Amino acid sequence: MDVERLVACCRERLPATLALLREMVAVNSFTQNAAGVNLLSRLTAERFAPLGLEASFPPSTHPDYGDHLVLRTPRREGAPTIALVSHLDTVFPAEEEQRNNFQWRDEGARIYGPGTNDIKGGTALIHLMLSVLAAELPSVFSSVNWVVLLNACEEVISADFREVCVQHLPADTLACLVFEADGGEGDIFSMVRARKGRTTFVIEVEGRGAHAGSSHQRGANAIVELAGIVQRLSALTNYAEQLTVNFGSISGGTVANRVPHHARAELEMRAFDPDVFARAKATIQGCAGPGTVQSEDGSRHRCQVTVTGGDQTPPWPRNRATDDLLQIWLDAGKELGLRCRSEERGGLSDGNVLCDLFPTLDGLGPRGDNSHCSERSADGSKEQEWVDVTSFAPKAALNVRAIVSLLQRAASD
Repeated sequence: MDVERLVACCRERLPATLALLREMVAVNSFTQNAAGVNLLSRLTAERFAPLGLEASFPPSTHPDYGDHLVLRTPRREGAPTIALVSHLDTVFPAEEEQRNNFQWRDEGARIYGPGTNDIKGGTALIHLMLSVLAAELPSVFSSVNWVVLLNACEEVISADFREVCVQHLPADTLACLVFEADGGEGDIFSMVRARKGRTTFVIEVEGRGAHAGSSHQRGANAIVELAGIVQRLSALTNYAEQLTVNFGSISGGTVANRVPHHARAELEMRAFDPDVFARAKATIQGCAGPGTVQSEDGSRHRCQVTVTGGDQTPPWPRNRATDDLLQIWLDAGKELGLRCRSEERGGLSDGNVLCDLFPTLDGLGPRGDNSHCSERSADGSKEQEWVDVTSFAPKAALNVRAIVSLLQRAASD
C-alpha cells in the first residue's frame, strides 16, 4: 500500500475510532474501582471481537483490582507474534470526575476526558491500526499472531501483569509495542526508548522521649536523626547521572514540649542506569541501624533507624533491541513525511517490566497532554487531560508502516 492510501485509510476510520474512545472514557476505570475496570475490559473485548480477537480475563493477584484483559487472534503455527500493550485503569476516582466535571469534552483538535491520553486513546489507536491492517492489508494481518494485553492496574505497577505477558507470549515474540501517549509537540511524533526505574522506602527512627524542659538531656530526638538522613539521602540526587531521590512525606513527634521518640519519612528513588540505581538503593538501605543522635545522660541511648523497602520497578535502560525497533519507526516516519524523534522518560510503564524479555518500544499512542490532571481553572493555568485528535491517523499510519517493515525484515533474516 502506498503512503497516501495508508494515511487516507486511517483517516477514513477515525470517526469510528473516536466513537470507541468516547465509549471507553464514559466508563470510570479508577484502579481501585474493580467493577469499572471489569466493565471496560468486557466492552473492549466486544469491540475487538469483529477483528477476530478472542478474549480471556486473567484475574489480578490483588483482590481489590479488576481482571487483566488478553485479546488474541487464533494461533497460527510458525507465524511471528507481535504484542500490543495498553492498560485499562486510570487514576481518577468517580467522585473526582464528578467534582471537577471531568468528562468527554470535544473542543476542536482536542478531546478532554479521563484516560483520553493515558491510555484509552492508546487502546483506541490499537483498534484503528488493526482495523486498517485487516481491511487493507489482509495478508499482513493474517500472517501475524496478534496479542493485545491490557493491564488492569498499571497505574500502581502491579507485579503480576508481567507474568500474564510471559504466559501469553512466546520467548521469540518479535516486538512488544507499548501504547502510552506520544511525547511529541506540535507536528513532532516521539517514541520512548528508555524509562527510569523506581523504588520506594519508608524510613523510621525510634529515639527516646523526654520532657523538653526538665530532662531534655535524657531524650534522643528522632526528628533530628531523621532530618540528618533526609539531608544525606537528598544529596544523592545527581542530574548528570539522571538520579533523583525525593522525600514525599515526613512526620514525627506529638507536642512541642516533648523530645520526640519517633519519626517517619517516605521516599522514592529513580534512575535510568541499573548500576546507578543499585548503588543508590544500597546507600539508602545502609542507613539502617544505630543512628548518630543519642541522649546526653548516662545511658547514652542512641536512635535506631529502620529502612523498609516498598514497591520496585526496574529501570528500562537504552538497549540494542529497542534501538533496532526505534530505527524502523524513524525510517517509517521519513517515508510518511513525518517528523519523528525518540525520548527517555522518568515515568514508568509496562515497558519497564517487559524490556528484558522482549524487544520493546513505547510511546506508540496518540499525542496529548496533562495526563493525571482532572482540574480546570477559569484563567487557564490548570487544564484537564486531553488528546490531540489530529495525531491519531498519522500515528496509526506510522505504526502500520513500521510493523510492515519489521515483518519484512524478520522474513529476510
